[in-house]
Parts: sequence; structure tokens; C-alpha cells
Amino acid sequence: MAEQKTEEFAAEDMTSAGDAQTDMQADLSHDAELDQLRAERDDMRDRFMRALADAENSRKRGERDRREAEKYGGSKLARDMLPVYDNLARALEAADAETREAKKALIEGIELTMRELLNVFSKHGIEIVKPEPGDRFDPQMHQAMFEAPVPDTRAGDIVQVSQVGFLIHDRLLRPAQVGVSSTPAS
Repeated sequence: MAEQKTEEFAAEDMTSAGDAQTDMQADLSHDAELDQLRAERDDMRDRFMRALADAENSRKRGERDRREAEKYGGSKLARDMLPVYDNLARALEAADAETREAKKALIEGIELTMRELLNVFSKHGIEIVKPEPGDRFDPQMHQAMFEAPVPDTRAGDIVQVSQVGFLIHDRLLRPAQVGVSSTPAS
């Protein structure tokens, strides 16, 4: 009987050892599964955060594009209107005192049209860039049409304005066309 009990304990120990090994394998399997689930969770969180950042960037880009379109969307039309300004200005410059007196109503009409055009330009953020002779040449705002040595000037001074320029808000629509002095420093 004692032998039988010893065999039972031995069988029980083997079963216990087998159960312990099975439990250990199950724990390892659960740990591996948990690690895999954590890795998937971390990957999903990373992908979610990237998608969220992309969506926020797209929203900001869309907002910036909308503001720029609102601010500068009329640039093409404005650029097309600049010759109208130039022609009206030439018409007013060409009228001498005699013509102004003889064609007073016509000149007034041209002046009113010019004022209205300037009001519309102002309303849409369009400003005239009108340098004066003696101002310094600025390549950001002016386009040099010619260079000539002019007495009593310094190199880089504007000596003549051929055509005024225009800005729309802070962007250049058309540079002012100018003549620049090339008189060397003495």
C-alpha cells in the first residue's frame, strides 16, 4: 500500500509538473499575445496621431490658401486694369491749358473716371508705387529701364520715372519703370 501511495504521489507530481509546465507555456503565450497587442496599440496610436496631424496641417493650409485667395485673388484682373490707369494718366498729362479750357467737360470726365478707378484700387488694397527723381533705386520695387550719367546725381539715384508701379497689399503687381543715374562717385 505504501508503494501504491508512492506511485500515486509520483504520478501526481508528474501531473503537477505537467500542469505547471502547461501553465508556464500558457503564461508565455499570454505574455507574447499581450506584447503583440501592445505593439498593435502603439502602432495604431502612432497612425492616429499622424492622421490627426495631417488633418490639422490640411486645415491650416486650406485656411491660409483661402486667405491668400481672398487677398490676392484679384491680382490678374488688377494687372489687366493697370493699362486703363496708364491711358487715363496719359490723357490728363497730354491736356495743356488751352485744351483743358476748350474741353473742360471731357477733362472733368476723365478726372472723375481716374478718381473712381483709384477708389476701386484703394478698396481692393492696390497702391501706387510712384518714386520721385532723386529717390534711391530699389530693385524690389523698381525696374531700371536705362542707366545714364546725369550730372549732380549719385549712382543709383532715380533720374526719370517712365511708368508708375503698383502693389496689391504687400505684393508687387508691377514695378515702377525708372531711369537710373550711373554717375560714378567722384
